[in-house]
Amino acid sequence: MLWAMMSMSIFPHNPLNAPDGKTALLIVDDDPLIADSLGYFLGRDYAVTTAATRNEAVSFLRQATIPPALALIDLGLPPAPHRPDEGFALIADILAHAPETRIVVLSGQSDEANARHARALGATEFVAKPADPDVLRDLIRRVLAFRDTGIPQDDGFIGDHVSLHKLRTQLRQYAASPFPVLIEGESGSGKELAASALHRLSNRSEQPFLALNCAAISPSLVEATLFGHGKGAFTGATGARAGYFEDASNGTLFLDEIGELPLDLQPKLLRVLENGEYQRIGETQARRSTARIVAATNRDLKKEVREGRFRADLYHRLSVFTVNVPALRDLGQDRIQLLEHFRSIYATQAGLPPFNLSEKAVERLSAYRFPGNVRELRNIAIRLTTKHAGKSVDLADLEAELDISGCEPAAVPPEPTFLSGELMVARALQEIQQRPDFNLDATLSRWEEAYIEAAQQLAHGNLSQAARLLGINRTTLYNRIDTLARDKRTSPQ
Repeated sequence: MLWAMMSMSIFPHNPLNAPDGKTALLIVDDDPLIADSLGYFLGRDYAVTTAATRNEAVSFLRQATIPPALALIDLGLPPAPHRPDEGFALIADILAHAPETRIVVLSGQSDEANARHARALGATEFVAKPADPDVLRDLIRRVLAFRDTGIPQDDGFIGDHVSLHKLRTQLRQYAASPFPVLIEGESGSGKELAASALHRLSNRSEQPFLALNCAAISPSLVEATLFGHGKGAFTGATGARAGYFEDASNGTLFLDEIGELPLDLQPKLLRVLENGEYQRIGETQARRSTARIVAATNRDLKKEVREGRFRADLYHRLSVFTVNVPALRDLGQDRIQLLEHFRSIYATQAGLPPFNLSEKAVERLSAYRFPGNVRELRNIAIRLTTKHAGKSVDLADLEAELDISGCEPAAVPPEPTFLSGELMVARALQEIQQRPDFNLDATLSRWEEAYIEAAQQLAHGNLSQAARLLGINRTTLYNRIDTLARDKRTSPQ
């Protein structure tokens, strides 16, 4: 299969070292005693930053010029500290903002299902509380010893599956063109690798390659990040600053998760695509961009267009060329070839003899659905290298590393019987007449909360699957859950 290297970070700086020379480490735990104790203990070796909530952690990642090399996170975080949902969402947030950051989960919510699912989402290791500090420090050292490989030559994909041959052909065909390319594929499948291959195979390869994850930036900051701003354009703008379009120059600008681009900004991106013109915030001077645009999404943009969340003209402009990066589960025995690639790399890095898979373990891996795609496979290779160096990995050893519930399809609810338009109006009329305190916002919120809770029950707590059941993006579901929780806290009792 694929991914000779994991996705390149959106950060242009070395992610391993903070300005004081220490490796940067992020601790996320809502228990101040645990956070402070870990910060003190690990602060001798690392530049530690602590956060008590998912929002605090995301805010730090958005502002950091140097992403942490490792994040040590709890699953049970506010506003639902007795459930793992916020921690699962934080894993996705960290990987969206800083793909190179390793994640170690340190949690009291340590049942086997949570551990498996956290690893499938992208966590490298899972440690149950309470953990011995010295053991934890050794684990962090081992995890950080594994490094992603450098940029591979050619297209960077590994495997012989027909889907990869088609992808390679398309990348070579489209690389020399100045027109946009839309890359589709699931999270963790290698979309940024395809984007960087388009750049390396083009005549722009000596020019900058900049990547921006549209889901990883606050909507209020996207415009300034893309187009730059003039001095005094807004509070805190003490000087002028170039944006990604300007910095990309004649190179390639990769816009990941383009489906998350705010609707009010889409016309401005369309203008750049049509005539190359844009303006910094607070300036009237028109500037021109010659960067080649490559966009990626794990959403169905055609559906987003039909439902009014994405402009049809922008979609057609972005999808002059379209390529699809296949999911790992669709690539047959290429997954074994890719595992062997990672096994060789990480055994060499750790100075350990490589593990081997038993025949039954190979059969099981060949049948596994890999909900976390290549990122999950990479972390499996790291854990097996650490735990079974020089040994044969049997079926039981491998099963312990797999997210069994995460790869099973969620239960499908029976087809609902929907009310006709007339019956819906009649029902609404009755409720409004019978309730003098009727409030539309409160009523809609109750229905929304009920559907979200139902979807989570059907998906057994897996928010990615719940989002699919609801027909919305995972990030949108997280935001709606946050909004509902905030409304509950602020509403009068």
